[in-house]
Amino acid sequence: MAAKPSIPKGTRDFSPTEMSKRNYIFDTIRKAFHIFGFQQIETPAMENLSTLMGKYGDEGDKLLFKIQNSGDYFSGLTDEELLSRNAAKLASKFCEKGLRYDLTVPFARYVVMHRDELVFPFKRYQIQPVWRADRPQKGRYREFYQCDADIIGNNSLINEVELIQLIDYVFDKLNIHVAIKLNNRKILAGIAEVIGEPEKIVDITVAIDKIDKIGLDGVIAELKEKGIGDASIEKLLPILQAQGRNEEKLQIIAETLRGNATGEKGVEETKFILDTIKGLKIKSTLDLDLTLARGLNYYTGAILEVKALDVVIGSITGGGRYDNLTGVFGMEGVSGVGISFGADRIYDVMNQLDLYPNEAIHNTQIMFVNFGEKEAIHSLGIIGELRKCGISAELFPSSDKMKKQMGYANNHSIPYVAIIGEQEMNDGTIAVKDMATGEQKQMNIEELKKLFA
Repeated sequence: MAAKPSIPKGTRDFSPTEMSKRNYIFDTIRKAFHIFGFQQIETPAMENLSTLMGKYGDEGDKLLFKIQNSGDYFSGLTDEELLSRNAAKLASKFCEKGLRYDLTVPFARYVVMHRDELVFPFKRYQIQPVWRADRPQKGRYREFYQCDADIIGNNSLINEVELIQLIDYVFDKLNIHVAIKLNNRKILAGIAEVIGEPEKIVDITVAIDKIDKIGLDGVIAELKEKGIGDASIEKLLPILQAQGRNEEKLQIIAETLRGNATGEKGVEETKFILDTIKGLKIKSTLDLDLTLARGLNYYTGAILEVKALDVVIGSITGGGRYDNLTGVFGMEGVSGVGISFGADRIYDVMNQLDLYPNEAIHNTQIMFVNFGEKEAIHSLGIIGELRKCGISAELFPSSDKMKKQMGYANNHSIPYVAIIGEQEMNDGTIAVKDMATGEQKQMNIEELKKLFA
């Protein structure tokens, strides 16, 4: 007996109904990107490892899916190297490519390669899958889609404001209540300097970024493991425990960072964003969160993260300012800011809250019963007219028993069934049954079109 097939952990199949739901999300986000003036690009699923490695920090590098070279990849290895069983070293020898970890680093590579074709500022969007060798768990997958929007080649803070408006617009359209969390990496860098641990900025940000998962005690324990002293941690605690309105928290951090140039710049940028958004009256909550760090090393300014308010799940959108990402590819001085909508987590949120409109899930609007070849051909002509008007219609492909055909319509939640027999063909009418009420009416094709107008 053949073994039952399976798929890799952390991946999923999607049924037609599930794909209808996912496409509703993608279409909503895509329309928003267009409304805000972003242009679409695509990049390959795999990139050279030299493009990917070193851009996400040590933890990110470990989560890269590496692709084995084709051909005799052992030929360049010595017996000693093979017997060492050093996985990382061996992989570096026979893996030259990897699956993309996110869409931002490939985008930076794209900008550098196509710099002569682009007009700056360049507003790009990208909706494609990414892969991470993470431990699968609820809300965390190894293959998932990101929906990215970036503005590159301009350092105005208006760009951050626009991205916050874009986030608010998308989640308002999807009917998801969210809180948008805001912080600034310059504030975090200033904190590291003020507490006397400037060289530990990465360790500090990685630790405090986990505060929602491991709690304050867990963060303190991790900071100690990284060699950060008790005195420094003591200075850090009031910041991590700061409460109150955005203005109050900003005042706390401003006083803490007074005299620190990097930190003061972060406070100034954050104040501009908060003040500007206040005048635009977005529907989402915007919170200054001094514990927000975003673990990726390439962020240099404002950082954003979005939490769903009605479902317990990780962040469903994130992003921030990166002033020097293209520099690693030889193109200095190009500032950018971007966000990424986590489509798979948004999908999970919408499933839990049942937020999909009926028209997003059920595609076929009317099904024509098949009584035989003559009636079927007549029906196909009418179906063609309906389709020209953008009405989704289909003919049951064979003249099976009426019970089977009606069962098909029920199982696919098709709201209307058209019945055309010899009498209807002679009269030029269509018997249309409302599957919800059971009511049946005779109408001509123009009346049928108006039913879906």
